[in-house]
Amino acid sequence: MQLSGGVGPLEGTLVVDLTRVLAGPYCTMQLADLGARVLKIERPGGGDDARRIGPFVDGHSAYFLSLNRGKESLALDLQAPPYESEGQALRAMQDRALFERILARADVLVENFRPGAMQRLGYGWESLHARYPRLVYAAISGFGQTGPLATRPAYDLVVQAMGGIMSITGQPDAAPTRVGTSIGDIAAGLFGALGIVSALHHRDRTGEAIFVDVAMLDCQVAILENAIARFAATGEIPRPLGSRHPSITPFEAYPSADGHLVVAAGNDALFRRLAVALELPSLLEDARFASNESRCQHVEALREALSARLRERPTAEWIAKLEAAGVPCGPLQNVAEVLAHPQVRARNMVVGVDDPAFGAAFPVAGNPIKSPAFADPTTRPAAPALDEDRERILTWLDEEENR
Repeated sequence: MQLSGGVGPLEGTLVVDLTRVLAGPYCTMQLADLGARVLKIERPGGGDDARRIGPFVDGHSAYFLSLNRGKESLALDLQAPPYESEGQALRAMQDRALFERILARADVLVENFRPGAMQRLGYGWESLHARYPRLVYAAISGFGQTGPLATRPAYDLVVQAMGGIMSITGQPDAAPTRVGTSIGDIAAGLFGALGIVSALHHRDRTGEAIFVDVAMLDCQVAILENAIARFAATGEIPRPLGSRHPSITPFEAYPSADGHLVVAAGNDALFRRLAVALELPSLLEDARFASNESRCQHVEALREALSARLRERPTAEWIAKLEAAGVPCGPLQNVAEVLAHPQVRARNMVVGVDDPAFGAAFPVAGNPIKSPAFADPTTRPAAPALDEDRERILTWLDEEENR
């Protein structure tokens, strides 16, 4: 019986998804987009908390849809004793037995509970590894499975603040600024997916399944990029710089006659091209701008000169002129402009979800991992209603067990 799970490099991989809200579902969505079959196990009654996070269309969460398209939903009560009633005890025992039947055929289990929660349910790594030695286990949490903060809860905002990313984001001397997307969750989801694929490769090579421990805070440290290098090299604590790059100049957003554009002249040759294209020969004669190092030292003076010139014409005119000169540049686009951009459309980065609750082709982000070996469909399957796939999963299990 062929169920969901598209054609892709992870085709044939069965993922049991115990995650909720963002970091975990984003991770398993990546796996689904790469062809894995993802069974989303949700708690009865309410399911994933993301089902109640807006924006909503006719009472249905577009947020949930964007993270869970193409998965299958099964509601299971996995509570361990003691139980509140005999009825709850019977239901939990039946659901736990069903869960374990699925685990016996799964390749990957992903969860993003606080450390210790799965052990209390009787489904910690050691227990599951002994019973299902080929099962890769991935745990995504705020602070990881070890360390003094391991059991502390976390949300994206918390790890953005604690991980340093907010300290280098925003305008100088302005209030603390959160990155505009949930980079704390998203980075953990991406590193989680990479860890899982690496663990599957290790298992296929050695026969050994392993535990993957991904912490949101760790991932924020990992993406601090040159901020760590600058601090280590100079001893100076990096601060917010607005749109500009700390080590390359000119490399920021500038005002035009009708908006803004970004210019990224990443070396001396590109700076010369920029000065010629803008008809500013004086920049090439000014010793302050003779090298990238000196331009970084005199960034304010260079910004003033470039801004005065760029304000004279609309963004589109400057883009055309700079592109002709081979200078990396681009307009500052809002979300609507991004979704309509011909390059984004040509790369199939806006795909449609045909979901009865949202209408035909509700737009979501496509899969950025492209390969000519696999199709990149323009549509994606709908997100599941809570427990929608119970009968199909039960039928599949019976067929598998009767082979």
